Formats: sequence, C-alpha cells, structure tokens
Amino acid sequence: MEELVVHILKEYGFLLYPFITAWTFVEGETVVIVTGVLASEGRFRINVELLAIAAMSGSFFGDQLYYYIGRKYGAPLLKRWPKLTTKVEWAFQSVNRTPATFILSFRWVYGVRNVAPFIVGIAGVPRVKYFVLNLIAAAIWAHSFAWGGYFLGRQLEDWLGDSKWWVLGGFIAFMIGFAAVGAVRSHRKTRTETPAENPTE
Repeated sequence: MEELVVHILKEYGFLLYPFITAWTFVEGETVVIVTGVLASEGRFRINVELLAIAAMSGSFFGDQLYYYIGRKYGAPLLKRWPKLTTKVEWAFQSVNRTPATFILSFRWVYGVRNVAPFIVGIAGVPRVKYFVLNLIAAAIWAHSFAWGGYFLGRQLEDWLGDSKWWVLGGFIAFMIGFAAVGAVRSHRKTRTETPAENPTE
C-alpha cells in the first residue's frame, strides 16, 4: 500500500485526493493510515485535512449507495441467496435493536462494514436519519485515521526511524486479525442463540 501511494504522489500528485476518495468508496482505512504516516514524514506535500475530507467523501457516498441498494433490492437478493441471511443475522439484530449506535459504529467492526449499509437499507431505517448519522460516522472515522496516521507516523519516526513501516504493518495486521476474531465469535454466538428463540412444539 505504501508503494502504491508513493507512486501516485511521485507520478500523479494532483490525483492523490481523488484516489483516496475512490479507494475509500469501496475499501477501508489502511490507505488513509498509510497516507497520514507519509504526510508526517514531510517528503510529500500532503494536507492531512484534505486527506480526511477525501476519505470521508468516499466512505460516505459509498455507504449511501449500498444503503439504497439494500433498501430497493435487499429483500429479493436475500431470497435469491438465503445463505447471506444467516451470515448477517446478528447484524440485523443489532440494527433493529439500536439503529443509531449500529450506524455510528459499523465502520469500526471488521467483516461488517462492507455489508452494514446494505443491512441498514433492508431494515428500513429512514433515509434522512441514515444520511445524518452516516455523515457524522464518516467524518469521525476519516478524521480519526487521517490524523491518527499522521501523529502515529511522527511518533514512530522519533522512536524507530526507517523501521517504522514494519511496525505499522504489524499493527494494522493485528487490528484486522483482532477485529476478524471478534466478528467470528459474535457470529457464532448469534447462531447458537437463534435456535433457543424458536422452541420446538
């Protein structure tokens, strides 16, 4: 990821922010963290606030699109692929129980963020409510990782010098692994609890 961002900065510097917007439209925070760390080095002219705004825009508009797909086509898709229902059942329970909390937090849950807007759309959360909460969540998420990457990069530079990229890579891998384990455990818990809710006659 670092090499890709550096290549864009060297060859097509003016396309950095559109690239961040396009990437975060479909992907997560790794590119935002890496670019924030690069900004801390001072080798390239990177405005961290513009980075955050670009990431916020991509994440917001991507999740708005998935929300409307879920709202309009979600039920037929679930009927067509019934296995999808069991995989996201626990997410349905969360959004039905506390929709605002779910919308504000799903970006931080690995394995859920890509399907969460789709689920919110199927659940019938009102458009205006989702628009406002999604905008707030995207802003918090983008600024956290853009500025977090920047300040993390400055600290790692002071402590580790050129070795900081190895530590950063390990840290990101740990975050992904930890979140994935949490998602799997939550999914298994939901599967074991579901039969108890439907007692046999």
